[in-house]
Amino acid sequence: MSSPSSYRDRIYIIKDIILLLVQYGEMNQTALVSFCGLNLKKHKPILDELESNGMIASIERQLGKRTVTIYKPSPKGLEFCRTILEPYEKMFPRRKSVVEKKENST
Repeated sequence: MSSPSSYRDRIYIIKDIILLLVQYGEMNQTALVSFCGLNLKKHKPILDELESNGMIASIERQLGKRTVTIYKPSPKGLEFCRTILEPYEKMFPRRKSVVEKKENST
């Protein structure tokens, strides 16, 4: 069993972000970071890069006096996930999957 702070490859972080947004449609920044198990300070550059590459879109909304950033998946991000990330994960499964398969085969 892996700890919550175990290392996760960048490619899997990207896939988790896009798939979570597809699943929920849109999420605020806090919920997205929390559901993906990320640290906002550390992983904000990944969100910014996904947005600048057109994989996700962000909208700022006013909630009273606060400004909330909402993220949505883009068609380009969904296509990238289907054509690149899913085949990648089939070829190179996450470590947790490999460990579980070994345990189940014994």
